[in-house]
Amino acid sequence: MMTPSESAAIADLRTPQAVRDRCQQLFALCEAGQLDHFACDLSQLDTVADYVVATTQQLYPDFDVPFHSRWRHFDAGGTPRLAQLDQSLAELSVAAAARSRLDLAIVSVLLDAGAGSLWRYHDRAADQVLGRSEGLAIASLHAFQQGVFSSDPEQPYQVDAAGLQALTESDLANAFQVSDENPLVGLSGRLQLLHQLGRSLAAHPQRFGADCPRPGNLLDYWHATYGNTLDAGNLLTEVLISFGDIWPGRVAIADTNLGDVWPHPALSNTGPGTNLVPFHKLSQWLTYSLVEPLQSAGLTVTNLNTLTGLAEYRNGGLCLDLGLLVPKHDAVTREAHLPSSPVVVEWRALTVVMLDAIGDRVRHQLGKSAEELPLIKVLEGGTWAAGRRIAKHLRSDSGAPPITIQSDGTVF
Repeated sequence: MMTPSESAAIADLRTPQAVRDRCQQLFALCEAGQLDHFACDLSQLDTVADYVVATTQQLYPDFDVPFHSRWRHFDAGGTPRLAQLDQSLAELSVAAAARSRLDLAIVSVLLDAGAGSLWRYHDRAADQVLGRSEGLAIASLHAFQQGVFSSDPEQPYQVDAAGLQALTESDLANAFQVSDENPLVGLSGRLQLLHQLGRSLAAHPQRFGADCPRPGNLLDYWHATYGNTLDAGNLLTEVLISFGDIWPGRVAIADTNLGDVWPHPALSNTGPGTNLVPFHKLSQWLTYSLVEPLQSAGLTVTNLNTLTGLAEYRNGGLCLDLGLLVPKHDAVTREAHLPSSPVVVEWRALTVVMLDAIGDRVRHQLGKSAEELPLIKVLEGGTWAAGRRIAKHLRSDSGAPPITIQSDGTVF
C-alpha cells in the first residue's frame, strides 16, 4: 500500500516546478565544484544568447516566433502538409477535428525520440528527403493519414487502442521506410511504446473513452474537469498521469512508473524520490504540442512559462558546443552513455537551468517581456535551432550532438 510520503513524492515529481527545483540542486553542486562530470562557465551566457538571437533572426526576421511544438515540423521544407490535413478534417465537427489533431500530436510526439544520424524519410509527394525530427514528424503524419494507427478503415484519421495493439514491427518499419540501408534507432522500443499506449488507452476508459479508446478523447475529459481553461502545469501533470503507464523499465515509487525521471548519486536519498531528477522531456514536448489543438477546440492553456526548457540533445548540445557547459574529463564526449548515467543526468539538468538563463538574456537583448517572448518561443526561435546549427557547423559530416547517447527510442 502506498504511504502518504510516497504519494506526495509522486505528485511532486509530476510537476514542472520539481523539474526546475531538482535541476537547480545539481546546478548548485556544479557551482560548488561538486559534480564529477561538468562545470559551468557563465561568462559564456551572452555569447550563447547572441547566437540564439542571430539564429532566431535568420528564421523569423520580424521575431514573430510561433510556439515550439510538433506542428512546426509537419510543414518542413515549405510543403503545406497541414493545409492538406485541415482540408481532410474540414467536414468534421470542431470537437471531432480537435480529437483527430490530438491523436496525431500525441502519437507523433511519442515517436519523436532521436532517429540517429543515418535514417532518412523520403516524402515522395513533395520529393523531399528529411531526417531527424522533421523526417519522423512527416513519416508519422503520413502514417496517420493512411490509417496505420486506426482499427477502423472507415475512420483513418484516428489513433485507437485496437489499432495500436495490432501494429507489427513490419508495419512501423514500412511506415518509416526502415531498412538495413536506412536504420532507425530504437525501432523496437518505439513499437513497444505504441503497444503500451494501446493497452493504457483500453485500461482507462474514464479518460480515453469506453467504446473506441483514443488519446483524443482526453479533450472531453479535460473539458469536463477544467472547463475552457487549463493551467500549463496542470496540463503537464495530466499528461504524465494519462501516459505514465507506457514508459519501459523506468524508476518507480510504490509500483508507480515515473517516466523520464532518473537518480543522481550527488543527491541525498533521505526519503521517497529525494535523489531523483525529473525531466519529462517527451511529456513536456507533448504538452507544448497540445496547446494548438486544444485552442482549436476553444480551450485556452495559460501560464506557459511554468513549463521548463526541454532537456534534450539539441538544447544541451548548444550549451556544450558554445562553452557554457564544460566537461571535466574526456570520457564525457569520447564514450557513449545511457540516459540513466550520471553524465547524461548532469548534462540534462544543467541544460534546463541554462535554458532559463538564456531565455532571460535573449529577452533582455530584444527588449521583450516573458509574456511577449515566453520560453516556448525562445526554444523555437531559438535554442533548439541554434543547437542544430552549431552541431552542423562543428560536425558537418553528421550534425550529431557532442555527447553520444545509447538511446532506446523513448527518451530523446
